[in-house]
Amino acid sequence: MIFFKFPFGENFFSVDNKPDCTNVSFVSFTGENQLDFEGNVKEINDLPEVFSDDLSNITLECPNEDQEKYVGKISSVIDFIKENDLKKLVIARQKLVPYGRLNDAGKINLTQTFLNVCRAYPNAFAYFFNKDGKCWIGAFSEVLGKFNKETSEFETMSLAGTLPVNENWTAKEIEEQKPVTDYISNILKNYSEHVEQSETTDHISGNIKHLRTDFKAKTDKKDLEKLISDLHPTPAVCGIPKDFCKNAIEKFEVLPRQFYAGYIRVETESHIQYFVNLRCAEFTKNAAIIYVGGGITAQSNPEKEWHETELKSEAILKNIATS
Repeated sequence: MIFFKFPFGENFFSVDNKPDCTNVSFVSFTGENQLDFEGNVKEINDLPEVFSDDLSNITLECPNEDQEKYVGKISSVIDFIKENDLKKLVIARQKLVPYGRLNDAGKINLTQTFLNVCRAYPNAFAYFFNKDGKCWIGAFSEVLGKFNKETSEFETMSLAGTLPVNENWTAKEIEEQKPVTDYISNILKNYSEHVEQSETTDHISGNIKHLRTDFKAKTDKKDLEKLISDLHPTPAVCGIPKDFCKNAIEKFEVLPRQFYAGYIRVETESHIQYFVNLRCAEFTKNAAIIYVGGGITAQSNPEKEWHETELKSEAILKNIATS
């Protein structure tokens, strides 16, 4: 089962389960795992009502890093960044939320949770799926790639740096976003002779904001999957250099990211779109595991990084429907 909505859209979509094509896929952060949904994308009018006790999966043991442990880890990450002269390393954590903490019944309404997320983040790609013992809900507005089949125009964005919407940007956030922008620009030049780059603007996402730079380029459809492979994971979810930082992530993070910081591929008649899978959570019969992370630089403040991840977790946590 899957249903989703596109950024700024009000309609909901699913797939028709025809086995001759796969037009929706979830790719894990490492690229080693992929969950496919067969069929063509179709609009749907009614969403089935799903509750947590309808799920077939069970809660896994999830180490829940408290503030003291996380701050200590980020301090070690900052030392590692300085020792290796890294521009940025993205570190994630999981936040375990038993439903018993949310209501006496110890269960939640997953369909209503999805609808709440859609209303809270109208500019995001939002989804719900339950398949093969895995159930996830997420909503985020970063586009890894959007390819127009008719014009061969490819669009992407550099999205990094995070602050509450009422705070002013500092050198830390600007320095965090710049290598992401440079990384994307350099890759696109390998696939297109002319790359358009916008000015950097604020990108509002609920209670927080990011720095955003947009790109447009003409490219050949046959190169599209290779281009996406080169872009993913961007420094916004990994770090620079890519392979070195992926190895460092395995060293510092407690659990595998699974689909967090991976991407979602959706193909329709007119476009092929790739959405970064952030602001998401995995749901089981009696608990949610919320995935959050942040870009760490030599200028990072561990306490501030903790509060940033807490702010990001609210994207899902405050929208969980308890009835």
